[in-house]
Amino acid sequence: MPQSPSPHRIVIVGGVAGGMSCAARARRLDESAEIIVLERGPHVSFANCGLPYYVGGEIAEADKLLVQTPASLRAALNLDVRTDHDVTAVDTAAQTVTVMTADGVEQIRYDALVLSPGGQAVRPPLPGLDSPRVRTLRTVDDALALRNRVDTGARRAVVLGAGFIGLEAAEALAARGLAVSLVELAGHVLPPLERELATLVADELVDLGVDLHIGVGANAVEQGTEHDVVVLADGTRIDADLIVLSVGVRPDTATFEAAGIVCDRGAIVVDEHGRTSAPRVWAVGDATAAIDAVTGVRRPIALAGPANRAGRLIADDILRPGAARAVPSSVGTAIVRVGSLAAALTGANRTSLDAAGTRYRTLHLHPNQHAGYFPGAAQLHLIVHFREDDGLLLGAQAVGEDGVDKRIDVLATAIRSSLTVDDLMDLDLAYSPPYGAAKDPVNLVGMLGENVRTGQLRLWYADDLDEVLASALVLDVRSADEVATGHLPGALHIPHTELRARLAEVTDAADGRPVRVMCASGVRSAIAYRVLVQAGFDAASLSGGILTLRAALGPRAADLLRVWSEPVVREGGSR
Repeated sequence: MPQSPSPHRIVIVGGVAGGMSCAARARRLDESAEIIVLERGPHVSFANCGLPYYVGGEIAEADKLLVQTPASLRAALNLDVRTDHDVTAVDTAAQTVTVMTADGVEQIRYDALVLSPGGQAVRPPLPGLDSPRVRTLRTVDDALALRNRVDTGARRAVVLGAGFIGLEAAEALAARGLAVSLVELAGHVLPPLERELATLVADELVDLGVDLHIGVGANAVEQGTEHDVVVLADGTRIDADLIVLSVGVRPDTATFEAAGIVCDRGAIVVDEHGRTSAPRVWAVGDATAAIDAVTGVRRPIALAGPANRAGRLIADDILRPGAARAVPSSVGTAIVRVGSLAAALTGANRTSLDAAGTRYRTLHLHPNQHAGYFPGAAQLHLIVHFREDDGLLLGAQAVGEDGVDKRIDVLATAIRSSLTVDDLMDLDLAYSPPYGAAKDPVNLVGMLGENVRTGQLRLWYADDLDEVLASALVLDVRSADEVATGHLPGALHIPHTELRARLAEVTDAADGRPVRVMCASGVRSAIAYRVLVQAGFDAASLSGGILTLRAALGPRAADLLRVWSEPVVREGGSR
């Protein structure tokens, strides 16, 4: 896709993250270039990530959502920004775009064209979805309309879709005192998050008063005079004064695909410099198909950070061809607040790794976010995936009240730098009791990963539970008080501090079966594992302990984990 240098007129279709980043960088590189930005809507530069917080009232004034205006961009950067200009056609041979405006249709010639159309909300073919009470949450007008409905008396809200925007909308509406129902077709909230962490987010939503409907979709919206009714596939009927539709986005690229620009499942295909299949045409942002840095799969990545950075690099390629850095593949780092919790992820999850055929191992940890003796210590819940053959870091996720962003950012940097899980042991991270620990949670990931990779620790997982119960002895090494709060049926209880003196009991109870050890979070069971294997047992330690097991089991935990009532567990030979 060869490009010629130093165009005189750069036309950018779409503003916000990628488009405006490109325009601003292009101006800084070339004062003589004519730079025209064509925006379909009324706002060219707004804080779309802040929209839910305006609805919830944390951002008090709508003007705070407007990052720049056409006038401010003209004054600061001499950009010709034209709002309410809808590009309806592109002629890549003639190098023109056709634009629909309030004054009619016009054609604009370009020397370089940058496409930044973003995405549009998916609208499934549900009867009644055209109700005026149904809104998406992608534009300033959406946020204004939703907040107006809340301010004028809405009391019941239904949010369709429990992805990032859906969770933020549900939290915001619940904070305003509305009765909120959250509907998600997938098996758990925030589908990119691993199930055992998503359970923690779901529990927090329930604590916020949100009514969850998981694993079920909406069949229809019945429009009424006073309110609508959302009808779910299981027959549930939910009254709604407002409905937020947040079931996904798709690239807004029909115009450009019609112009012959190559797309993959609707997303514009670009090379490492953002160049499309058409000469003199680049593309950036949610509408492009980017290469996933971990799996190598080509897919859209709808995140503001990568779009901003790519816009800058595309301007470099337009104006400094041959010297511009390539647009890096994204690792997909993201974070969301839900009540008192933050949930964050980076890199690949199990679903994407399985789809790519990658052989990997998984670690579960529950360390404190800072020194346990300092007031305010709270657990982080961490999941890390690494490649089985060489330990290369592949993905990480975390949920917790504090310190989540710091650890995910470190792990995202480690993935970008192609570090192995063992390398995490050596990271020199800031430590003071209010902020961390001498062994930071990231360092602990490295220590645990190195133990697993070198054979010093063998893990079993919550997903193995049924097989373990059928074929192995479960050894619970927690304290008696902990076991009394719930234990697995048939488990042998020996506190880890007594294990060395009571190995004969393990031999008798196992009767030739493997021994699968568990504790609260995996620390004590790892100690017990080392005692057992050096005594000749076939043993493994439960990854993440009962904390992970409970979360992974979800509702099944209440049925499976028994409160101490029958002599099904031995302790000191008395039970």
